[in-house]
Amino acid sequence: MTTSKADLAFTGLAEQASMLAGGAVTSVELTRQALEKAEASQPVLNAFKCLRAEEALREAEEADRRLAAGESAPLLGVPTAIKDDLDVTGLPTAFGCEGDFSVATTDSPPVAALREAGAVLIGKTNTPELGQWPFTEGPAFGATRNPWDTERTPGGSSGGAAAAIASGVIAAALGSDGAGSIRIPAAWTDLVGIKPQRGRVPTERELFHGLTVVGPLARTVADAALLLDVAAGTGTAFQAAARREPGRMRIGLSTRIPFTATKTKLDPQAHAAVVRLAERFAELGHEIVEIEPDYRLIGLTFLPRSLVGVRDWSRRVPDQARLDPRTRANARQGSALAGPALRLARATEPLLQRQIGSVFGRVDVVLTPTTATPPPRIGTFDRLSGWQTDQAMIAACPYAWPWNVLGWPGVNVPAGLSPDGLPLGGQLLGPSHAEERLISLAAQLEEVERWQDRKPETAW
Repeated sequence: MTTSKADLAFTGLAEQASMLAGGAVTSVELTRQALEKAEASQPVLNAFKCLRAEEALREAEEADRRLAAGESAPLLGVPTAIKDDLDVTGLPTAFGCEGDFSVATTDSPPVAALREAGAVLIGKTNTPELGQWPFTEGPAFGATRNPWDTERTPGGSSGGAAAAIASGVIAAALGSDGAGSIRIPAAWTDLVGIKPQRGRVPTERELFHGLTVVGPLARTVADAALLLDVAAGTGTAFQAAARREPGRMRIGLSTRIPFTATKTKLDPQAHAAVVRLAERFAELGHEIVEIEPDYRLIGLTFLPRSLVGVRDWSRRVPDQARLDPRTRANARQGSALAGPALRLARATEPLLQRQIGSVFGRVDVVLTPTTATPPPRIGTFDRLSGWQTDQAMIAACPYAWPWNVLGWPGVNVPAGLSPDGLPLGGQLLGPSHAEERLISLAAQLEEVERWQDRKPETAW
């Protein structure tokens, strides 16, 4: 049976898997259409670092043979994509950098998990240099653009994945989050993005000294939960949570920006969006209280881990002279912080968990804005010095990174569109290992918000 591109453009991950299992569509058809849409959108959105068309179609043919033989797997034959910070056999892992990188000889654990589940990998998505910034732009690939407004960034660092999903090229993808890099682009492209508990999704090494985790972006909570179950090897635990009523919760609304030593201010549009979400939760029967976590000077422990991580990754780049001057400066700072400062930052983590985690003695979940502003215009961060870039990106995105220091889960939920039609988001933040709680709450909100029914004008 032939299914039109329009029919398939915005079907979800779970729905595609069901269509394949039921014989309503073939994997070759789904994969070919995803590749065609990726290629057609590339001159406009620039979401992909590379496409693996021949390999993906071979994988799709094999998936169809397995389906015809009666085999089953959670994502058997479903096309998806991987952010370019994860190894895929036969492809280089450039992580947004220029240069001739050697190809990977093995898959990273999350990629291997997707293959085991039967997914078809159509390519790798763009990310800024070493994932440092909340915008996906750089000399290695140009600018990745937001399907809601192509003059705006989709965010970063999982910006390519977000653009591909929001525009209907693929249903879901894996990204990574070291300071909001899943949640920020999800907020700015009207998607669900899950930052799981540290260690939930296995990786071959600790990423950015414990800051970075791998997680899903999708249009629906159910699809994000399915992809997270696959990547984490948790069976159907998170999918079950997406179908389960959360029960009445006490939700703490927090809008105060953690101390950053830079000028930050919550945009009135972002403030109104998160307050509206709180009101929506109240309508659903939850208790809303205004509360502020005790962040204190948590930022001082973030910088050593982040900058030493930049130093570590920069050493893998074939030609460091081709790195952005801001990256080279960050790597130098990382070298200076790699000793006692890094050890102290890691040693203080339990204290910070107790200090900030005390908020969960009063509430079940914390709700904050995901970003302080709508998505900036492409080129906003061009020609800025390192310090100016830090100031500008912290002003736009000051809310996400503390939960990376703690290692605890967070979920971006779409919070509606600004008067200019730009997506905004809210974060549901929980204590250790609270993904199921957050997923259930997000799924309940999705039932009444119906964000999955919205589509950008730039779609394929």
